[in-house]
Amino acid sequence: MPALPSWLTEPLWDQFVALLPKRPEFHPDHPLGCHRRRISDRIIFDKMLQLLRFGCSYEAIADTACSATTIRTRRDEWIQLGVFAQLKKIALDSYDRIVGLVLDQIAVDGSITKAPGGGEAAGRSPVDRGKQGLKRSGMTDGYGIPLGRVLAGANRHDSPLLAPTLDRLDDLGPLPDDITVHLDAGYDSDKTRELLSERGLHGRICRRTSDRAPPRTDEGAPKLMRWRVGAASLLSSVSEWQRGG
Repeated sequence: MPALPSWLTEPLWDQFVALLPKRPEFHPDHPLGCHRRRISDRIIFDKMLQLLRFGCSYEAIADTACSATTIRTRRDEWIQLGVFAQLKKIALDSYDRIVGLVLDQIAVDGSITKAPGGGEAAGRSPVDRGKQGLKRSGMTDGYGIPLGRVLAGANRHDSPLLAPTLDRLDDLGPLPDDITVHLDAGYDSDKTRELLSERGLHGRICRRTSDRAPPRTDEGAPKLMRWRVGAASLLSSVSEWQRGG
């Protein structure tokens, strides 16, 4: 079952394969000049699309054509080569050229997800009885297009992750002169405002209030929620996909 229609996967593959280095079919250092053939990059590419589309495990997507170990090994190889980072930049540049990124209005928000397998970035989750979890600090443009994210332990607060998340803007090339960053009450502090000021960014931050008081922003405008929903929707969708929902 194809993960995506061919009119989408074929152009994507053409762009992807152009980023890969040429490799021989057999390993050149083998003493007999032969060995098991290297599994085609196209097979691994299709498997990766299925993983992203269906949110299943590597073991579930493996078959006689390719093992789960091979998929992981090739994935790590491509990460080290910077292939995925290059493809992301190409995708964002293409979207900006054809549709247009709304970079004068960006939103940043964080979410906590489970990390049963652990990992370097995982930490004790304060909302899951101390089990391993991840904090994802995501950034979107004004229409919710993902621009970048930062991973940390689930016990990290959103606010300290704002700076490394905003650093992802450096990968986007020329930026508007005036950029407004929309944040929820978790970022309501003088330190956050100083950080934004140092970077020449404007902040619209939802103020901390009592449970019964109506929410306020730095400029007293309800527009904040309209821009923040982009980041919140993105993080929610990613979490649902990784749970297989």
